Amino acid sequence: MAPVSAHRPDVQAALLAMIYRYLPFLNWLRHYRREHLPSDVVAGIVTAIMLIPQSMAYAQLAGLPPQIGLYASVAPLIVYALLGTSGQLSVGPVAITSLLVFSGVGSLAEPGSPRYIQLVLLLAFMVGAIKLAFGVLRLGAILNFISHPVLTAFTSASALIIAVGQLKYILGYRIGGEHIHETISQAIAGLSQTNLVTLTIGLTSIGLLVFFRQGLRPLLRKMGLPPLAITLIVSGAPLLTVILGILVAQTFLLDQTAGIAVVGTIPAGLSPISVPAFSMADAQALLPTALTIVLVSVVESIAVAKALASKRRQAIDPDQELVALGAANITASFFSGYPVTGGFARSVVNAQAGAITGLASLITAFGIAVILLFFTPVFYYLPQAVLAATVIVAVIGLVDLREPRRIWRTNRGDAFTWLITFLAVLALGIETGIFAGVASALVLYLWRTSRPHIAIVGRLGDSEVYRNVERYQVKTWPHVVAVRVDESLYFANTRYLESALLQIVAERPSVKHLVLIGSAINFIDSSALHTLEHLIDELRDAGVEFHLADIKGPVMDRLKQSELIDKIGHDHIHLTTHAAMLALGCQD
Repeated sequence: MAPVSAHRPDVQAALLAMIYRYLPFLNWLRHYRREHLPSDVVAGIVTAIMLIPQSMAYAQLAGLPPQIGLYASVAPLIVYALLGTSGQLSVGPVAITSLLVFSGVGSLAEPGSPRYIQLVLLLAFMVGAIKLAFGVLRLGAILNFISHPVLTAFTSASALIIAVGQLKYILGYRIGGEHIHETISQAIAGLSQTNLVTLTIGLTSIGLLVFFRQGLRPLLRKMGLPPLAITLIVSGAPLLTVILGILVAQTFLLDQTAGIAVVGTIPAGLSPISVPAFSMADAQALLPTALTIVLVSVVESIAVAKALASKRRQAIDPDQELVALGAANITASFFSGYPVTGGFARSVVNAQAGAITGLASLITAFGIAVILLFFTPVFYYLPQAVLAATVIVAVIGLVDLREPRRIWRTNRGDAFTWLITFLAVLALGIETGIFAGVASALVLYLWRTSRPHIAIVGRLGDSEVYRNVERYQVKTWPHVVAVRVDESLYFANTRYLESALLQIVAERPSVKHLVLIGSAINFIDSSALHTLEHLIDELRDAGVEFHLADIKGPVMDRLKQSELIDKIGHDHIHLTTHAAMLALGCQD
């Protein structure tokens, strides 16, 4: 019995570690410090002030009643606060996800209809299940297939689509169009139908929001206000704009006297319990949209969480973040919400306001719940043009025209991927566009790695360093050629490598030894091993011996498993390039 007792502490420690990993709130709650409470409370309140108008506006963008945006900002936030590893990430409705919901579900049902809402609930469940599965199975690396140029191009194009899609609320008449050029065309054609009151409210709201975002912050700094006060005032701009819009519309009864569209009745009370209706046909139809939301939202959320955590010298667990985001979306599907994720601007505000732990998100959720319980009648006269203005100002900053120029300067191939993604999203739709971008990035990667950089190297002075003969003044020897390949070897590039090495040898009739330097080779597949066997035979037929130098351990293991070492010869394997050259008589 003694061995069992001896191992019991280890079992208990492992169990506790697993509990703290999957329930991170127990960790920060156990170590919570009293002095952190004011910061978390203030951050929670500030974020709630910002989230109230945003959640309603993004729900409208998603083709849903505004209360569903509020519903999505309570229970999902609570779940993420308990399961997430970031104390600063603010989870809830965001613009890009809302657009994806509208685009994916709008083709299957009339926006706002009971059928539409039921499909949105199923979509939220699917998004959550996929994220949860990725997190539990530790498959977060799959999300690396969406590159930075693809993500930035998708974000910029989607922001333009969102902004143009809000024109119908700003101009006050119905504007259709499946693609952005069709929407713009219809908007121009119907300008004579513009409701001038609605237009005035919309433009005034945009002006106020832009002033609060760009002009007020420097002014408040000059006045000497502390950073927290500035953040609170600037973050409250959307809510202040909403309040002003409500006051004007209610005072003059603009919905009756001027025909402006208002939000109308919002049911009071917390989100009702909902059950997603599963149908295989619906699930198959929604799967592309669900995958797109997962790809885009998780990459952005984890990137934001990492950036904010690093500023506090904290660390996040990407796989646990997937678990938390997945659980939050599943919760949204059972509490009448829609897909949620971490918002960039909102998370930055949350961090600037002082958020330290998940308690800040719990306070935000509590604030939204209070609004749902007691203050929904206040929003009856809220002009939809104000919500549209909130969306436009929020997303227009996502259009980054400097990024493609920077990418062009650093890598023309990535710039091509950016352009393909941007144009595809605008012309073909957001789902097709992002997958076209991912496909173009993968094709570009295959093309790049299929033609690896190959350098002939020589000795730099009297050192043991060997560099490219085309970049440095180096020493070479006529009977030996040392070649470095700067890429892992796999099926797409082995034929190119073989042809290049044979060409190098053919151009140097005096060469008796070829040394392949593997310092940049991290992986080698079976196709490459087969090609190397064939290359060795061809070189020997030409009177040239094949050598390897500076091979990494994992690659050497593969060589040994394939028995290629015996074919090359143990005396032809060298620890370093300099050792190979000395062994082949390349002395001073």
